[in-house]
Amino acid sequence: MSLYLHGYWRSSASYRARIALNLKQLDYTYVPVNLTKDGGAQFSEQYSALNPAHLVPTFVDDDEDIFLNQSMAIIEYIDERYEEPVKLVPIHRLDRARVRSFSQDIACDIQPITNLRVLRHLKTNFQSTEEDNAAWCKHWIETGFKGIEKRLVNTVADYCFGFDLSMADVCLVPQVYNAERYGVDMEQFPLIQRVADNCNQLQAFIDAKPENQVDAV
Repeated sequence: MSLYLHGYWRSSASYRARIALNLKQLDYTYVPVNLTKDGGAQFSEQYSALNPAHLVPTFVDDDEDIFLNQSMAIIEYIDERYEEPVKLVPIHRLDRARVRSFSQDIACDIQPITNLRVLRHLKTNFQSTEEDNAAWCKHWIETGFKGIEKRLVNTVADYCFGFDLSMADVCLVPQVYNAERYGVDMEQFPLIQRVADNCNQLQAFIDAKPENQVDAV
């Protein structure tokens, strides 16, 4: 098996992929891509050949000769290829749709407008300060979390959807990390916090934490 994950320690999309790979107990090689040093390694010729979008993560499965560059696609691919020891996307059609919808609330609506390239654009073209950018991220995370907290009322137990881990938890935990980074008061989101606390007791989540990556600074 030759699996590679090209990512950045603090990228929440990379964080999601790491969690999923760890939950599947897969042996993979993590390849750091420094998004900030010397203009960003994501723009290098070598990485551009892997991912012309210049984003992380990029997942490579040499055995299948496949390159994937979206965290949600990566998660679903490894979930379908390696069904054990945990199923991240439910088999039942309705449950599957609910988990995907919840996950995309985070991966499509919250995270993209708070990622590094958006913040760089705000700074370069609108002269935003670090404080402005932090306030921007805090606002959009809180806005998204208000809806997610309400959704959890009807589904939460130990995890987002009952007592079984799913892709929803894989997406939620990195976003909670970002929320804490930008000063979101998590006391207003007790259900989200409960799920994150439960997940962060598991070794797969611990090993995937940004501060536990070889490229953490």
